[in-house]
Amino acid sequence: MDQEQKPLESPSIPKHQRLVLTVLGLGLIGLMVVARLLTPSPTECGTHQELGLPPCTFRVLFGLPCPTCGMTTSWAHLVRGEVLAAVHANCGGLLLGVLAMLAVPWSLVSAWRGRWTGWTPRDTVAGWVATGLLVLILLQWAWRLWLR
Repeated sequence: MDQEQKPLESPSIPKHQRLVLTVLGLGLIGLMVVARLLTPSPTECGTHQELGLPPCTFRVLFGLPCPTCGMTTSWAHLVRGEVLAAVHANCGGLLLGVLAMLAVPWSLVSAWRGRWTGWTPRDTVAGWVATGLLVLILLQWAWRLWLR
């Protein structure tokens, strides 16, 4: 006799993890709002100084950009839809910003439903994404240093 198969439901999320997902989603929205309020620096780095932060210590000490120089500027461009300017400022920052934009609805909807939406996080996936992001940031940094 044929038995009707139900699609597998994603596992439920414990309440403390739902709280973490909610804080994550709202925190990322906050970061994007701040990025939108900043004016991207025309020099592609230094936008963070609008927040009262000091200039990049690496740049001050060595006269060279650090691997994360331009990330805040990249986000400021990204939230305005200026993707090419975001890539030019810091391609790792662009990728991080896009991941943040994808994480907001995923985390908030998953927290609200109490079940993972779209995909269930795995440590290996997070590790590969973090490694890929780090490699991209370091490659762009090496390229910038090479062009000097």
